[in-house]
Amino acid sequence: MFIEPLFTPGRSKEKAPSQGWIEVICGSMFSGKTEELIRRLKRASLAKQKVEIFKPIIDQRYHEEDVVSHNLNSIRSTPISVSSEILLHVHHGEVVGIDEAQFFDDSLVEVCQTLANQGIRVIVAGLDMDYLGKPFGPMPALMAIAEFVTKVHAICMKCGSVASHSYRLALSEEKVLLGATAEYEARCRKCFNEIN
Repeated sequence: MFIEPLFTPGRSKEKAPSQGWIEVICGSMFSGKTEELIRRLKRASLAKQKVEIFKPIIDQRYHEEDVVSHNLNSIRSTPISVSSEILLHVHHGEVVGIDEAQFFDDSLVEVCQTLANQGIRVIVAGLDMDYLGKPFGPMPALMAIAEFVTKVHAICMKCGSVASHSYRLALSEEKVLLGATAEYEARCRKCFNEIN
């Protein structure tokens, strides 16, 4: 179930934060994080806002440059190696989107703060937990400093309940293992804990 942030430009009579802000979209694999990121960025583009999008260079599962959801919706992005590069590539952007934030270094938090303090709307999407159920990369810190946090959920592939865990099917203990349905399943707490 998706719950829209309390403040959504164009939908509320509340006044937008004057210094920019940070939105975080988090959840497990197959929960629709990238789908929601793309939706918000395309909506900003339709509103004639200048949008710039970034993703980690290591994520080439579907495309070398585009941010692509598991449903194959896509939007053009700039692949980068380290989070500080974002500041070098943002040119007069009003909205900055960042996908797969969990794969970036911890400096991403400061990068997002800098952009928001410059009056930019920053929308970040990423896994909040790794395959062991532990907080993942800079995501916990980003969630702490964000004005808006949206946690999206998948459906457990074992029992059909609400899923918030990414269960790794592949036999690997690497912290970062890019993959999709062949490598991961969404699991609810009960089904995740039964196997782990």
